[in-house]
Amino acid sequence: MTARPVLGIIACQRTVGAEPAQAVMERYVRAAMRHADVAALLIPSLPDLMSAKEVAPRLDAVLLTGSPSNLESRRYNAEGGEGPFDPGRDEIALSMVEAMIGRQRPVFGICRGFQEINVALGGSLRRDTSASAELLAHHAPDDSGFAAMFDHLHPVTLAPGGMLARSFGKAELTVNSVHFQGIDRLAAPLSVEATAPDGLIEGYSAQIEGAPVVAVQWHPEWDADRNPDSAAFFRLLGRAMRGEP
Repeated sequence: MTARPVLGIIACQRTVGAEPAQAVMERYVRAAMRHADVAALLIPSLPDLMSAKEVAPRLDAVLLTGSPSNLESRRYNAEGGEGPFDPGRDEIALSMVEAMIGRQRPVFGICRGFQEINVALGGSLRRDTSASAELLAHHAPDDSGFAAMFDHLHPVTLAPGGMLARSFGKAELTVNSVHFQGIDRLAAPLSVEATAPDGLIEGYSAQIEGAPVVAVQWHPEWDADRNPDSAAFFRLLGRAMRGEP
């Protein structure tokens, strides 16, 4: 049996009972392993005990997942912002982007991961995507149940001739919208791949020093077993890890 490529999936600091824990929601792990057909290892966000440079040589790609926490605004030279924050995750995630690109390995992101990659490459974030008169409400109302958050949908337009348009074979997707922060200034190396009706960037890609970079603001892991478009995102990850077009 041929060994499958190994995907590193970042963890967050959570509280389980009375104790701190390193955790990632299983839906990310299952969706990636099943639809990208890869093995996976979890990356703890413990920068006091390890560095990204130690981990990167052991991985064929990294997936930066969503999280309840927000990036600290100092990471993109701003002030203020609301938590919860996870500074350990910020440190490991941003340094993993640099380390994996340095090794010409794929870097994929979902939601918080989408925001992290942009910040790691020099971009910035806005923090009003659920409360701005200029934008759609990009998060369900506060009194929504958990599943209802992921039923909060809107269309995105895929860039004509872009990598996502070619991968999905269509010009528009309907995606879930579960985020309070979003792209303000897009980092210079990144190209827009998907845009919400209000103009907010929802997907981007790049080839940086030979490393494929792809990220989306929505949550394809939520319904990857039922939604062919969501499964296609993870198949794209699997092809990138194998060096396939």
